[in-house]
Amino acid sequence: MGLFDRISRLVRANVNDMVNKAEDPEKVLEQSIIDMQEDLVQLRQAVASAIATQKRSQQQYNQAQSQANQWYSRAQLALQKGDENLAKEALQRKKSYSDTATTVKVSLDTQTSQVETLKRNLTALESKISEAKAKKDMLKARIAAAKTQEQLNNTMGSLNTSGALSAFDRMEEKVLQMEARSEAAAELAGSSGLEEEFRKLEAGSDVDDELAALKASLSQPQLPQSNQAAPQKSAVDDELDDLRKELDKM
Repeated sequence: MGLFDRISRLVRANVNDMVNKAEDPEKVLEQSIIDMQEDLVQLRQAVASAIATQKRSQQQYNQAQSQANQWYSRAQLALQKGDENLAKEALQRKKSYSDTATTVKVSLDTQTSQVETLKRNLTALESKISEAKAKKDMLKARIAAAKTQEQLNNTMGSLNTSGALSAFDRMEEKVLQMEARSEAAAELAGSSGLEEEFRKLEAGSDVDDELAALKASLSQPQLPQSNQAAPQKSAVDDELDDLRKELDKM
Protein backbone atom coordinates (compact mmCIF):
# COMPACT_ATOMS: atom_id res chain seq x y z
CA MET A 1 0.00 0.00 0.00
CA GLY A 2 1.35 3.37 -1.01
CA LEU A 3 1.95 6.25 1.35
CA PHE A 4 -0.74 8.41 -0.25
CA ASP A 5 -3.28 5.59 -0.01
CA ARG A 6 -2.52 5.20 3.70
CA ILE A 7 -2.82 8.95 4.26
CA SER A 8 -6.09 9.07 2.33
CA ARG A 9 -7.54 6.18 4.32
CA LEU A 10 -6.41 7.77 7.61
CA VAL A 11 -8.01 11.08 6.65
CA ARG A 12 -11.28 9.39 5.68
CA ALA A 13 -11.29 7.40 8.93
CA ASN A 14 -10.75 10.55 11.00
CA VAL A 15 -13.42 12.44 9.08
CA ASN A 16 -15.91 9.59 9.53
CA ASP A 17 -15.12 9.45 13.24
CA MET A 18 -15.65 13.20 13.58
CA VAL A 19 -18.93 12.99 11.66
CA ASN A 20 -20.16 10.10 13.82
CA LYS A 21 -19.35 11.99 17.00
CA ALA A 22 -20.97 15.18 15.70
CA GLU A 23 -24.19 13.46 14.65
CA ASP A 24 -27.17 14.33 16.79
CA PRO A 25 -29.78 11.55 16.40
CA GLU A 26 -32.71 13.93 16.71
CA LYS A 27 -31.29 16.34 14.12
CA VAL A 28 -30.43 13.49 11.76
CA LEU A 29 -33.99 12.14 12.00
CA GLU A 30 -35.47 15.58 11.39
CA GLN A 31 -33.21 16.17 8.42
CA SER A 32 -34.05 12.74 6.99
CA ILE A 33 -37.75 13.57 7.10
CA ILE A 34 -37.07 16.94 5.47
CA ASP A 35 -35.05 15.27 2.69
CA MET A 36 -37.79 12.72 2.09
CA GLN A 37 -40.42 15.45 1.94
CA GLU A 38 -38.31 17.37 -0.58
CA ASP A 39 -38.07 14.20 -2.68
CA LEU A 40 -41.83 13.84 -2.36
CA VAL A 41 -42.35 17.37 -3.69
CA GLN A 42 -40.09 16.68 -6.66
CA LEU A 43 -41.79 13.37 -7.34
CA ARG A 44 -45.21 15.00 -7.24
CA GLN A 45 -44.00 17.61 -9.71
CA ALA A 46 -42.67 14.84 -11.96
CA VAL A 47 -45.96 12.97 -11.75
CA ALA A 48 -47.90 16.13 -12.56
CA SER A 49 -45.63 16.87 -15.51
CA ALA A 50 -45.91 13.28 -16.80
CA ILE A 51 -49.69 13.38 -16.51
CA ALA A 52 -49.82 16.68 -18.38
CA THR A 53 -47.64 15.25 -21.17
CA GLN A 54 -49.81 12.14 -21.26
CA LYS A 55 -52.94 14.25 -21.65
CA ARG A 56 -51.42 16.29 -24.49
CA SER A 57 -50.39 13.07 -26.24
CA GLN A 58 -53.86 11.69 -25.71
CA GLN A 59 -55.36 14.80 -27.28
CA GLN A 60 -52.95 14.57 -30.24
CA TYR A 61 -53.80 10.92 -30.72
CA ASN A 62 -57.51 11.60 -30.55
CA GLN A 63 -57.20 14.47 -33.05
CA ALA A 64 -55.06 12.44 -35.49
CA GLN A 65 -57.42 9.48 -35.23
CA SER A 66 -60.43 11.77 -35.75
CA GLN A 67 -58.83 13.35 -38.83
CA ALA A 68 -57.97 9.93 -40.23
CA ASN A 69 -61.55 8.78 -39.76
CA GLN A 70 -62.85 11.98 -41.33
CA TRP A 71 -60.66 11.66 -44.46
CA TYR A 72 -61.63 8.04 -44.77
CA SER A 73 -65.30 9.10 -44.82
CA ARG A 74 -64.47 11.72 -47.47
CA ALA A 75 -62.76 9.10 -49.60
CA GLN A 76 -65.86 6.98 -49.42
CA LEU A 77 -67.97 9.98 -50.40
CA ALA A 78 -65.73 10.77 -53.40
CA LEU A 79 -65.99 7.20 -54.69
CA GLN A 80 -69.72 7.32 -54.31
CA LYS A 81 -69.71 10.43 -56.47
CA GLY A 82 -67.45 8.69 -59.03
CA ASP A 83 -64.40 10.88 -58.39
CA GLU A 84 -61.56 8.41 -57.93
CA ASN A 85 -58.81 11.03 -57.98
CA LEU A 86 -60.48 12.92 -55.14
CA ALA A 87 -61.03 9.66 -53.27
CA LYS A 88 -57.35 8.79 -53.71
CA GLU A 89 -56.29 12.20 -52.37
CA ALA A 90 -58.57 11.75 -49.38
CA LEU A 91 -57.06 8.33 -48.66
CA GLN A 92 -53.56 9.83 -48.75
CA ARG A 93 -54.62 12.41 -46.16
CA LYS A 94 -56.21 9.67 -44.11
CA LYS A 95 -52.95 7.66 -44.22
CA SER A 96 -50.94 10.66 -43.06
CA TYR A 97 -53.16 11.20 -40.03
CA SER A 98 -53.24 7.47 -39.31
CA ASP A 99 -49.42 7.37 -39.30
CA THR A 100 -49.38 10.34 -36.93
CA ALA A 101 -51.91 8.65 -34.68
CA THR A 102 -49.84 5.46 -34.64
CA THR A 103 -46.66 7.35 -33.70
CA VAL A 104 -48.46 9.33 -31.00
CA LYS A 105 -50.04 6.10 -29.70
CA VAL A 106 -46.62 4.54 -29.12
CA SER A 107 -45.48 7.61 -27.20
CA LEU A 108 -48.78 7.71 -25.33
CA ASP A 109 -48.44 4.10 -24.20
CA THR A 110 -44.92 4.79 -22.93
CA GLN A 111 -46.07 7.89 -21.11
CA THR A 112 -49.01 6.04 -19.56
CA SER A 113 -46.64 3.38 -18.25
CA GLN A 114 -44.33 6.06 -16.84
CA VAL A 115 -47.22 7.83 -15.16
CA GLU A 116 -48.36 4.59 -13.52
CA THR A 117 -44.82 3.91 -12.30
CA LEU A 118 -44.46 7.44 -10.95
CA LYS A 119 -47.81 7.17 -9.17
CA ARG A 120 -46.74 3.91 -7.52
CA ASN A 121 -43.46 5.47 -6.47
CA LEU A 122 -45.33 8.48 -5.14
CA THR A 123 -47.65 6.29 -3.09
CA ALA A 124 -44.70 4.26 -1.78
CA LEU A 125 -42.77 7.40 -0.82
CA GLU A 126 -45.78 8.85 0.99
CA SER A 127 -46.12 5.59 2.90
CA LYS A 128 -42.42 5.60 3.76
CA ILE A 129 -42.65 9.17 4.99
CA SER A 130 -45.61 8.29 7.22
CA GLU A 131 -43.68 5.31 8.61
CA ALA A 132 -40.57 7.45 9.04
CA LYS A 133 -42.51 10.09 10.98
CA ALA A 134 -43.97 7.46 13.29
CA LYS A 135 -40.56 5.86 13.75
CA LYS A 136 -39.00 9.28 14.31
CA ASP A 137 -41.41 9.99 17.17
CA MET A 138 -40.67 6.59 18.68
CA LEU A 139 -36.91 7.06 18.35
CA LYS A 140 -37.10 10.57 19.81
CA ALA A 141 -38.93 9.15 22.81
CA ARG A 142 -36.24 6.48 23.17
CA ILE A 143 -33.53 9.11 22.80
CA ALA A 144 -35.12 11.22 25.54
CA ALA A 145 -35.37 8.18 27.80
CA ALA A 146 -31.75 7.24 27.08
CA LYS A 147 -30.57 10.79 27.86
CA THR A 148 -32.52 10.79 31.11
CA GLN A 149 -31.07 7.41 32.08
CA GLU A 150 -27.57 8.60 31.17
CA GLN A 151 -27.95 11.71 33.32
CA LEU A 152 -29.24 9.57 36.19
CA ASN A 153 -26.32 7.18 35.82
CA ASN A 154 -23.85 10.08 35.74
CA THR A 155 -25.47 11.58 38.84
CA MET A 156 -25.37 8.27 40.67
CA GLY A 157 -21.80 7.73 39.56
CA SER A 158 -20.72 11.13 40.86
CA LEU A 159 -22.18 10.44 44.29
CA ASN A 160 -19.64 9.22 46.86
CA THR A 161 -21.98 6.60 48.30
CA SER A 162 -19.25 4.60 49.97
CA GLY A 163 -17.87 7.72 51.62
CA ALA A 164 -21.30 8.72 52.87
CA LEU A 165 -21.97 5.26 54.26
CA SER A 166 -18.54 5.24 55.87
CA ALA A 167 -19.33 8.57 57.54
CA PHE A 168 -22.57 7.10 58.91
CA ASP A 169 -20.67 4.10 60.26
CA ARG A 170 -18.13 6.38 61.97
CA MET A 171 -20.85 8.50 63.53
CA GLU A 172 -22.69 5.40 64.72
CA GLU A 173 -19.47 4.14 66.34
CA LYS A 174 -19.01 7.49 68.09
CA VAL A 175 -22.58 7.40 69.37
CA LEU A 176 -22.01 3.90 70.73
CA GLN A 177 -18.84 5.09 72.46
CA MET A 178 -20.67 8.05 73.98
CA GLU A 179 -23.46 5.78 75.23
CA ALA A 180 -20.90 3.40 76.70
CA ARG A 181 -19.12 6.24 78.52
CA SER A 182 -22.44 7.51 79.82
CA GLU A 183 -23.40 4.08 81.15
CA ALA A 184 -19.97 3.65 82.72
CA ALA A 185 -20.21 7.06 84.42
CA ALA A 186 -23.65 6.15 85.75
CA GLU A 187 -22.34 2.86 87.11
CA LEU A 188 -19.37 4.62 88.73
CA ALA A 189 -21.64 7.24 90.22
CA GLY A 190 -23.92 4.54 91.63
CA SER A 191 -20.97 2.60 93.04
CA SER A 192 -19.50 5.69 94.73
CA GLY A 193 -22.83 6.48 96.34
CA LEU A 194 -23.15 2.92 97.56
CA GLU A 195 -19.68 2.98 99.06
CA GLU A 196 -20.47 6.28 100.74
CA GLU A 197 -23.60 4.79 102.29
CA PHE A 198 -21.63 1.85 103.58
CA ARG A 199 -18.95 4.16 104.99
CA LYS A 200 -21.66 6.07 106.81
CA LEU A 201 -23.12 2.86 108.14
CA GLU A 202 -19.70 1.60 109.20
CA ALA A 203 -18.85 4.90 110.92
CA GLY A 204 -22.21 4.94 112.65
CA SER A 205 -21.74 1.34 113.80
CA ASP A 206 -18.42 2.18 115.54
CA VAL A 207 -19.99 5.07 117.42
CA ASP A 208 -23.01 2.98 118.38
CA ASP A 209 -20.77 0.19 119.62
CA GLU A 210 -18.70 2.58 121.69
CA LEU A 211 -21.87 4.21 123.07
CA ALA A 212 -23.29 0.81 124.02
CA ALA A 213 -20.07 -0.12 125.78
CA LEU A 214 -20.10 3.15 127.64
CA LYS A 215 -23.71 2.60 128.69
CA ALA A 216 -22.88 -0.88 129.88
CA SER A 217 -20.00 0.34 131.99
CA LEU A 218 -22.12 3.01 133.59
CA SER A 219 -25.00 0.66 134.27
CA GLN A 220 -22.86 -1.69 136.35
CA PRO A 221 -23.55 -1.46 140.14
CA GLN A 222 -21.03 0.59 142.07
CA LEU A 223 -19.24 -1.02 144.98
CA PRO A 224 -19.12 0.88 148.26
CA GLN A 225 -15.89 2.75 148.55
CA SER A 226 -13.90 3.85 151.49
CA ASN A 227 -13.46 7.41 152.46
CA GLN A 228 -10.27 7.55 150.47
CA ALA A 229 -12.23 6.78 147.24
CA ALA A 230 -14.75 9.57 147.65
CA PRO A 231 -12.64 12.20 145.98
CA GLN A 232 -12.18 9.90 142.93
CA LYS A 233 -15.96 9.44 142.56
CA SER A 234 -16.47 13.13 142.60
CA ALA A 235 -13.94 13.53 139.79
CA VAL A 236 -15.74 10.95 137.62
CA ASP A 237 -19.01 12.68 138.15
CA ASP A 238 -17.47 15.92 137.10
CA GLU A 239 -16.19 14.33 133.88
CA LEU A 240 -19.64 12.92 133.11
CA ASP A 241 -21.19 16.28 133.65
CA ASP A 242 -18.68 17.85 131.31
CA LEU A 243 -19.36 15.16 128.69
CA ARG A 244 -23.11 15.74 128.85
CA LYS A 245 -22.58 19.45 128.40
CA GLU A 246 -20.41 18.86 125.34
CA LEU A 247 -23.00 16.50 123.85
CA ASP A 248 -25.76 19.03 124.47
CA LYS A 249 -23.79 21.64 122.58
CA MET A 250 -23.42 19.41 119.52
